[in-house]
This record gives sequence, C-alpha cells and structure tokens, in this order.
Amino acid sequence: MGCYFKKGKGWRYDFVLKGNRYTETWFKTKKEANLAEAKKREELKNPPLVRETPIDMAFLDLVNLRLDYVKAYNSSTHYQDYCYTSKKWIACWGKLSCREISSQMIENFILERSKVSPITANKEIRFLRALFNFGKKKKWIKENPVDGIEFLPVERRVKYVPPVEDIRKVIEIADPDTRDYLITISDTMARVGEINRLCWDDVNLDNRFVILYTRKKKGGHLTPRKVPMTSQLYKILFRRYEHRDPEKPWVFWHRYLAWKEGVWKEGPYQYRGGLMAGLCKEAGVPPFTFHALRHAGASTLENNHVPIGSIQRILGHENRTTTEIYLHCLGNAELEAMKILERSRSFSHTNSHTERKKHLAAT
Repeated sequence: MGCYFKKGKGWRYDFVLKGNRYTETWFKTKKEANLAEAKKREELKNPPLVRETPIDMAFLDLVNLRLDYVKAYNSSTHYQDYCYTSKKWIACWGKLSCREISSQMIENFILERSKVSPITANKEIRFLRALFNFGKKKKWIKENPVDGIEFLPVERRVKYVPPVEDIRKVIEIADPDTRDYLITISDTMARVGEINRLCWDDVNLDNRFVILYTRKKKGGHLTPRKVPMTSQLYKILFRRYEHRDPEKPWVFWHRYLAWKEGVWKEGPYQYRGGLMAGLCKEAGVPPFTFHALRHAGASTLENNHVPIGSIQRILGHENRTTTEIYLHCLGNAELEAMKILERSRSFSHTNSHTERKKHLAAT
C-alpha cells in the first residue's frame, strides 16, 4: 500500500511483511511518513536484542522462606532437622546472594561434611538440592548450583533388628507410662511422630482400630490410615481412656519446662532420643531405636507369611520398594532355593565320585 494521504487527517504508511500488517498515522508530510515506514522496516529486519533480566535473591532469604515452607508442609522432626542443617549453610554463605554460590563452593562444603560420614554429606546434598529447586520453582532464582553433584558412595550394612526377647526386656524394665508408649509403637508399627500426635478422637475402641497420620507422602499432606488394634493394645488404650484427663486430647502427654519462656507447659510427647539408649543399657541388650520396632514388626509379619501388601498398608508406605527395606528375614523361598542348590551340588559330587570309582576299577 505504501504511503497515502487522507483529506482532513494527513499522511499514513501501510504495508504488509511476512503476512503481518504494519501501519501508523497521521503524518503532516509524505516525507515524514516515508521516513517512519523506512525506520519500521529496519526495526523489523534487525530487531533489538532483548536482554534477559537476571533474577536473584539473598541466600539467607531463600533459606528462611524454605524453612517456612517445611514448617507448614512437613513434620516437626523434619523441620527441626532442616533448622539444624541450615545453620551450617548460613555460616558459610549467609552474606552472599544465590548467584554468588557456585557448584565448586557447594562441592567443597560437601567434601568437608563427608569427613563426618558419607551419609551426612549425602543428606546435605539432598537438602541443598531441594532448597535451590524450591527457589527455581518459585522463580526467585534461575540456577541450581547443586545440579551435577553426585552422591557419595555409602557402605551399607545389614540393619540391626532387635529380637523379640530383647524388646520384651526393654519394655519390662520401663515405667508404666513408658511401657504403654512402647507397646503402642510396637503393636502398631507406627512412626514415633504418629504416636506422639495420636489423640483420643483417632482411637476407635468400639471397632478396635486407631487412625495414624503421617506427612511422609508426596506433597507433605497429612494423610490418615487405619491400623487394627491387637488385644494387648486394646486393653492399654481402654485403660488409659478410662483414666484420661478430659481436658487433654492426646493419648500420650507430659508436663515439661519450656526453657525459653521459663514456664511449665503440658503437651504431647516430643521425640525422646535418649530414652531408648538408657533403657537398652539398663536391660543389658544391644542399643536400638524406636524405629527399629517398625523393622522388627515388619520382619515378624513377613516370617509368618503375611502378604507384603498388608505389611505395606500397616506401615503406611506408598511404595512396595520402601516396605522391602523393612523385611530382614530370610524368606522360605530363599531357603528352599538354597536347598535345591545344595541337592544339585550334592548329586553332582556323588555322581562324579561314582564315575571315578568305576574308572579306577576298570583300569
């Protein structure tokens, strides 16, 4: 179309390039319209480089935002773990921005932490990778300096699972309240946090089951599952219910001194790490943790031919592969397989020995 004049308005340019129409109005003279058209064609031919605005934020801000997220979406134990771990990061990089933290800096930190143990170093990798991925997902930062850093090799050993007799010894020497607590963990094969948050609203004595809640699910959602009561557990919970304090919603609670406030408070149990170590020492058995009771229960069920699907549901695992980690017994299938191998080798040995005797007799 080019440039043309419209009476009472002025000059305009109007052209089509690669299927797109470009026009602009109104110029006083034809020369001005032609110059504007030429300028527009030049811009379309050589578009200006658009520089991407770098995105960044202070590392300390990212850590604090991540902690707020973990506190809201994960268990209190995981949050406390994250708080403890993040203190070391802040000591190293608290005054830097995220863009200033390089992969080499992260790797040097990981190698230093590996002097504690490879497991500790790998935990740092997981937490740091999640931290920076959180920032990328929120579009606060662009790069994750942990990408490409590999986990350190770990020497895995067979996990110690206490025998039933050792568990019984520990329970017998515990005080009555702790004994109830340990039997509840053992008979539900629950995580400690699940029993700590167990409330009377989650206990159904009529139908004999408890509802346990866990955040060990994708997305950190607090997910319930029903676990049937054993007769022993029913008696314990029935007795505790009869003697409960109506003002306390928790099945297990205690009175404790809040050191920061300097006042006594009442609330549900928190993780008591030193309890099991002291009880095991007093009972004269090798030390084991609360979590070992889950492993012991799962192994007992497997050894008594309980389907792995049922064990998985009781433990509250999403994946069967996770449940398999908890099964420490040699199954009947494996024992039978080794018997077949033994018979096969015994037969081969006997057969070769007979053939050798025949050969010697013939000569």
